Amino acid sequence: MTPELTILAWTLVLALVQVLLPALLRNHETGIRYNTGPRDGPGAPVGKITGRLQRAQCNLFETLPVFAAAILIAHIAGRESALTQAGAWLYLIARIIYIPLYAAGIPYLRSGVWAVSLVGIVLVLSALV
Repeated sequence: MTPELTILAWTLVLALVQVLLPALLRNHETGIRYNTGPRDGPGAPVGKITGRLQRAQCNLFETLPVFAAAILIAHIAGRESALTQAGAWLYLIARIIYIPLYAAGIPYLRSGVWAVSLVGIVLVLSALV
């Protein structure tokens, strides 16, 4: 497996972690009984950290399809290079750093790290066009 595909696989692991983190916190907020039930009524209010982790998850899911498609196109087209590998690493590392920054409520640095993740996608795409 190429480094880019391995990084994509680890990014998918990160996506699962980002699904589980807010779910675990939310479970503490609402309780097992509510979460295993039909959730017909409103649950307890979403906590500050839970909400931040949910938004960080949504943010990942906005860019992950583009990243995944770019990596897969690079692989299928045989266009993998040092540039695509650097872009893939940049994306994954930035996305990992983004989570605690968002959870801690750090505004400007968090946005900068998000921009770095986009640069990673652009690097991969630049090898394709």
